[in-house]
Amino acid sequence: MSENGPVNPDEPAGPKREPDRTRQLFGHRSGARPWEQAPERPGEPQAKTSAEPSSPYPRDARYTPRPEKDPAPNAPSILGEVDDDGELTKLHPNYKLLMRIGALFAGLAIVVAGVVGDGILQSQDLPVPFGILTVPAVLIALFIVIRLPYSRFNARGYQISRDRLRVVRGILWHSDTVVPFGRVQHIDVDQGPIERALDIATLTLHTAGNHNSSVQLPGLGHELAVEMREEIRAHIKRESL
Repeated sequence: MSENGPVNPDEPAGPKREPDRTRQLFGHRSGARPWEQAPERPGEPQAKTSAEPSSPYPRDARYTPRPEKDPAPNAPSILGEVDDDGELTKLHPNYKLLMRIGALFAGLAIVVAGVVGDGILQSQDLPVPFGILTVPAVLIALFIVIRLPYSRFNARGYQISRDRLRVVRGILWHSDTVVPFGRVQHIDVDQGPIERALDIATLTLHTAGNHNSSVQLPGLGHELAVEMREEIRAHIKRESL
């Protein structure tokens, strides 16, 4: 025994040495790092090493980026290309019923006017038979209720592209309006009580300027009208960036 503690038999006797700091920090008595193989010492069995020694700090390590995720497929868009000579997109079938309901009220008013007119003629003791006004009024009312909604429905349609909306309407006075999305100020989707019952709506585009400052597209399915409004808003937002 010595004053500084037990003597290590493996160490040769000699002057006192400072303790090796590497021994305190690392595991090998020789001061070798954990990832380095300790030198062989006489009288100690050689440690078995694997064919491929592991290394906590491999020198040949390379950064492997994560595989990129496949981009999500683009959502289907209702926006296409406008062809002035192409076929128009028809309105919702329930819009024909809505126009027929409106024509029914108009036809009823015409029939009532014919009956009242015949009553006035009869009260004046004029030599005219009763029905001289009522019969034409009934025929006109039937035409308005039966034929006119069908013709008006077929004469209306629209086309929507990535930057404009085309609205076509009219039988005697034909109207073909093209609204660039860049001129649109705001968009409304309106529903009346009958339209709500039929699940249809009217899309209204308010544009800059005085001429045709608002363009209406009635007879759209409510979901389609909302989708068109959002598509147009998205286009305006992209163009404004």
